[in-house]
Amino acid sequence: MTVRTLLRAGQVISMDPDIGDLPQGDVLIEDGRIEAVAPRIDADAEVLDMTGRIVIPGFVDTHRHTWEASIRGVAPDATLDDYFVDILDTFAPLYTPQDVYAANLAGALECLNAGITTLVDWSHINNTPAHPDAAIQALTESGIRAQYAYGSANTSLADYWFESKIAIPGDDVRRIRTKYFASDTGLLTMALATRGPGFCVNDVVTAEWALARDLDIPITVHVAMGRMAGRFGMVRQLHDLGLLGPDTTYIHCCYLHEDEWRMVADSGGTVSIAPQVETQMGHGWPPVTAALEHGLRPSLSIDVVTTVPGDMFTQIRAAFGAERARLNADCWQANMPVPDTMLTARQMLEIATRNGAHVAGLEDRTGSLTPGKRADVVAIDATALNIAPVHDAAAAVTLSADVSNVDTVIVDGVIRKRDGRLTADVARARRLVEESRDRLLAAKAAP
Repeated sequence: MTVRTLLRAGQVISMDPDIGDLPQGDVLIEDGRIEAVAPRIDADAEVLDMTGRIVIPGFVDTHRHTWEASIRGVAPDATLDDYFVDILDTFAPLYTPQDVYAANLAGALECLNAGITTLVDWSHINNTPAHPDAAIQALTESGIRAQYAYGSANTSLADYWFESKIAIPGDDVRRIRTKYFASDTGLLTMALATRGPGFCVNDVVTAEWALARDLDIPITVHVAMGRMAGRFGMVRQLHDLGLLGPDTTYIHCCYLHEDEWRMVADSGGTVSIAPQVETQMGHGWPPVTAALEHGLRPSLSIDVVTTVPGDMFTQIRAAFGAERARLNADCWQANMPVPDTMLTARQMLEIATRNGAHVAGLEDRTGSLTPGKRADVVAIDATALNIAPVHDAAAAVTLSADVSNVDTVIVDGVIRKRDGRLTADVARARRLVEESRDRLLAAKAAP
């Protein structure tokens, strides 16, 4: 039986250059697929009144350690160095599969509540084979579109993050690929979350890259976050090992050298930037403009809710404000006018939607309201006092809206948030993640 949903009379920002913006328009969804976007559509369908709503593609978060939802806010003042000790060497070894399940469920629902319809779950908490199963189960139950990025265990900072000789277990990665991701067309897909050079010896680096490519899954890796990591020349090392390719996403990139930017661009690699974490924790300036100048399409990500908020509105404004502040200061110091290439509010919406889908390898199915793509759609309540009156719809979303304005969220045609309320069992998710918090704190305090 065909299922149709018609979003009626919203202000549509399609992010599709051929469709553009519709001051008032309809979006027809059929069996999870966007069937049509037009000023007026008449169809036999369930009608959702979008009057007073701005209708956009769902946000795409291209890098989040979702397992950390149980310890939200425990490191508000942390630097990157603090994070390694306070989180990876203190809490991570204590995580059970039940903790991972609780955190991934709550974290994925948090994403949906905030209008994030696609998530790259950078899951470096695979302390036992049961841990990835728990993470994937939670993602599946949440209903989010996600790329599950299988990462290393984190039972010892010394063993896993300082010239580590321990590779991600290939047998278990293959098990997960076979059990859950035999097809690459589902709501959940798979990647490999690698630590990379500087953190691992070269034999481990080459083994993990070979594993991902043997399984035909993309690779995601942190590079050049902070001056120390910048000195590693991680991208240059990967280049020297012959490992660069279009299947790899480079996260942060704050201290990439000029030749490394060219290497990423020339190899077809992609970039994920976490601006609030980067400015707050000392990774460096969010390099959105640098990525654009090198012909790349940067995306945005949250990274860790131990230290920053988990919504895309925060990331948009952090990147927009930081990059414009940096360029303004540089131009003032040099006594020259600001360039015409300063970031715009409209660009930030594209970066948070289409670019995110591109980086996650999913642009053929999400990132814009394009007929034929899957229906990942968000409606923002523009009648709220923090948004109304609307003069520029894109600016209203990027610079005025917040999580409270996310009225409707649809993923793959399924309504996950309606009239400002998630359709999931939020009370259960909150109970589970609070129980996980209590258990982890008790374990941390134990002698």
